[in-house]
Amino acid sequence: MNEEKKGVFTIVDENGKELECEILFTFDSDETKKSYIVYTDNTVDEEGSTKVYGSVYDPTGQNPALMPIETEKEWLVIENILTSVQQKIDEAEGANN
Repeated sequence: MNEEKKGVFTIVDENGKELECEILFTFDSDETKKSYIVYTDNTVDEEGSTKVYGSVYDPTGQNPALMPIETEKEWLVIENILTSVQQKIDEAEGANN
């Protein structure tokens, strides 16, 4: 992971192509005792939804590599956070209309 500007970093995919990614949010899980980063490369899937990714990261910066999420439990933690964030966004947009 290469830090360039606040909230944006570059990763290199399996084909050696550099992708600029935007950090959506980070959080620590008391349940798994790990720190997570949720980010997007701002591409969209077949349904038109923005692709979102999650990884384990070291918030101290001593290990800049993103590590894979290894268990279904971890994915459920991330999915619950994403659902909560989306609900808050939808509520805020509804209040503004």
